[in-house]
Amino acid sequence: MIQASTDIKKKERQFLPEDFEVTTWGKLEPYLKDLAERSITSKEVLEKWLEDVSEFEAVISEDACWRQVRMTCDTENSGLREAFNYFYTDIQPHIQPYSDLINKKLVNCEYTKELDREKYFTYLRSVKKSIDLFREENIPLLSELNVMQQQYGGIVGKMTVEVEGKEYTLQQASKFLESHDRALRESVYRKINERRLQDKDQLDELFTRLVHLRHQVALNAGFTNYRDYIFVEKGRFDYTKEDCFNFHEGVKEHVLPLLNLINRKKREKLKLDTLRPWDTEAEPEGIEPLRPFSGGEELLQKTIACFERLRPFFAGCLRRMNELKHLDLDSRKGKAPGGYNMPLSESGAPFIFMNAAGQMHDVTTMVHEGGHAVHSFLAHPLELSAFKEYPIEMAEVASMSMELFTMDYWDSFFNNKADLERAKAHQLERVISVMPWIATIDKFQHWIYENPFHTVEERTANWMKILDEFSSTEIDFNGLENYRRSAWQRQLHLFEVPFYYIEYGIAQLGAIGMWKQFKENKEIALDNYMKALSLGGTKTLPELYSAAGLQFNFSPAYIKVLMEFVHAEMKA
Repeated sequence: MIQASTDIKKKERQFLPEDFEVTTWGKLEPYLKDLAERSITSKEVLEKWLEDVSEFEAVISEDACWRQVRMTCDTENSGLREAFNYFYTDIQPHIQPYSDLINKKLVNCEYTKELDREKYFTYLRSVKKSIDLFREENIPLLSELNVMQQQYGGIVGKMTVEVEGKEYTLQQASKFLESHDRALRESVYRKINERRLQDKDQLDELFTRLVHLRHQVALNAGFTNYRDYIFVEKGRFDYTKEDCFNFHEGVKEHVLPLLNLINRKKREKLKLDTLRPWDTEAEPEGIEPLRPFSGGEELLQKTIACFERLRPFFAGCLRRMNELKHLDLDSRKGKAPGGYNMPLSESGAPFIFMNAAGQMHDVTTMVHEGGHAVHSFLAHPLELSAFKEYPIEMAEVASMSMELFTMDYWDSFFNNKADLERAKAHQLERVISVMPWIATIDKFQHWIYENPFHTVEERTANWMKILDEFSSTEIDFNGLENYRRSAWQRQLHLFEVPFYYIEYGIAQLGAIGMWKQFKENKEIALDNYMKALSLGGTKTLPELYSAAGLQFNFSPAYIKVLMEFVHAEMKA
């Protein structure tokens, strides 16, 4: 068994003073000047310089992350929003030209070729990519984008609906979609969608501005469109847009039929003539909706108990985060939507943010973010900040595998076998149902950025065409076109992290592969998992997958093999 410690410690600073805090650009600049101008006279001096660069990056990154955490925990606090905006308008833009100088200094240094080629390969590849993409004229545009993207959370965070005389956030209200009362389900479904429609025009306008600005960034960097730019910017060295198109086809061919089968069985179980979108989360009369926990504290303690039985190290990570108060789990008004695990480069223990409302999918979110947290802990001992920056396609394997690994231990949340089996069945359904949505969002983004000057009407028409392509034919959406036309607006990634979505599909296949290993030999699978995560970003994507005992493959043929495995498990 791989040994690892959760006793994560902030490294002692060697370059910046221990009490140094990011306040103004004026206080930061002397340190960057030193790094940019320092004379490098040997390989040893170069390695010391790299450590100082790494320390500086960790301090800056952690400060920016805390600003985002605080703002998303309380979107109605203008002071926190201003602190976040200040960083991206008054500090970050000044850092970027220095980062470019530092990158060029490293690449052009005569001693760089003496560094261990294998150890530094992915880092130097990434640095060269940053040099190629850097354009002075993009600094103000990227700063503007960073601030503008956050408007989405502010708009959506304010959305509430009234159900049975009480006000609920949209996340909280969604639990009524599990009710036995079909009329209540329909009413809440319509209320949620009507509330979203109130801000449709505002979100359309925001998205148009974001698309135009992103397109300009791409043009400035010498690309014909933002999609081609972002593929390079995200370091997608190991796959192409054509691979993404093949993934879309594979999902259509091998996942949609399974999704239709799931929905057909659901309709029969509910004894309905037609399955409507407000029926998909419901249980038959007499079977209560799963209520795995009540409140964030109980969710945490039950997750710790579950992780403890899987592998004690995983539970230790969550305990340590709890000691440090690095958790904000409950849904409440004024909190940004979604969930994330925020790595904190200097101190090491990350921060988990989510909007729990007592539902089964909150358990999935918690163990998912817990998987990310384990990744942060395992990669933290690597010497340089850059080594800890792992590809998203691997990061999501860490989180999605944890969803599947933990299933056998979900009795921490349920005290009867029937509920446990139902929870597992829901999870496998989710693994299937999320794939067509991933393909939909990804294909939509390719169209958006290939055609950046489209009208809102053209956007809607193409969205509907793509949505229909990947929608289950077993669900009756008749009369709901108005809601469906703007359904993409509920996906925060489109606004905040463009083109971050296909990774979930690639990683979901990786996670199914990990689970297949886990079913064959639990200890070997968990060792492979920890070994791959502890490599951080020091290996290429195919090498990281290989370390985990996986193929880096998302072709239709491989999708077929994995879907057959999941289908067999569903029948077991």
